[in-house]
Amino acid sequence: MISTEITKLLNIQYPIIQGGMVPVSDAELAAAVSNAGGFGIIASAVFASGKELRVEIEKAKKLTSKPFGVNISLFPAARLLPNDEFIEVCVDEGISAVETSGVRSPDEFVDRLKNGNVKLIHKVAEVRHAVKAEKIGADAVAIVGVESGGHPGLHDLTSMILVPLAVNAVKIPVIAGGGISDSRSFVAALALGAEGVVMGTRFMATKECNMHQKLKEWMVNAKESDTTIVMRSIKMNTRAMENKTAMKVLAKEQELKQRKSSFEEVLVELMPLISGEQTRKVFEKGELDAGIAACGQVVGSIDRISSVKDVIDNIVKGIPSVLKRIDSMV
Repeated sequence: MISTEITKLLNIQYPIIQGGMVPVSDAELAAAVSNAGGFGIIASAVFASGKELRVEIEKAKKLTSKPFGVNISLFPAARLLPNDEFIEVCVDEGISAVETSGVRSPDEFVDRLKNGNVKLIHKVAEVRHAVKAEKIGADAVAIVGVESGGHPGLHDLTSMILVPLAVNAVKIPVIAGGGISDSRSFVAALALGAEGVVMGTRFMATKECNMHQKLKEWMVNAKESDTTIVMRSIKMNTRAMENKTAMKVLAKEQELKQRKSSFEEVLVELMPLISGEQTRKVFEKGELDAGIAACGQVVGSIDRISSVKDVIDNIVKGIPSVLKRIDSMV
């Protein structure tokens, strides 16, 4: 067991959290992470109602007796997410912790979560947002660098910079995200002051992850340079696999910038390329060029499709040798 403020807060064996990734963070993946000693998370944004989320939570409970959480997305979406219903379900089901992420503050949910004894972890990409999260009552904050897949913020700041700054700025535990996949990066995150890590991309390339085999194989063969950031023009910076759709989005954004198009015009022209329907074709059907698929730079360090347990066990088993190497230098 590794003892940190995060393991104590979440009552888990290792301070390794699986990110809430749409559309792959389901009951099977969350349960596998929790069973391996980490903290699994179900992504609520794929569900149309609280009733559907409840079914997925009950499924996870049948697969694990360990604590797990639910991600609540606060990002703009094509459809209005029933987040109030999701929060109610999380409280009713006794979920250990809710991870919120997005451009809005989760302050509207704080009292309900506190009264329901549900911990709140807010994921951010800037130190000032970490400070705000602490002020509104978050129990922990996860801060992610530009290396991470999904939404790494607007200013291209790395985890190496963000994590120690966040640790200095808040008193609540800080969780590091972006570029973490093995014992070396795990130890590095703790050395920067983090009390735990959040990993997304590495858990995608696992046997328990419910995404198409072709995408997993692409990840195994990908280089660290095979991702790119799209959607800067609508301030929804997203790191994704560098496929044909991503290149089309970048070209369209440049064209629209030259035309001095309005935000609404940009959004309308990008939507056919960035829609969730197109993204699902990548994840579910293995049509690798069909849409935008979030993926972090750490994909370049993935060389096999492992079980979730092997991923976590290998991180933990490798820690002593990393520390021994450091100790030999001092």
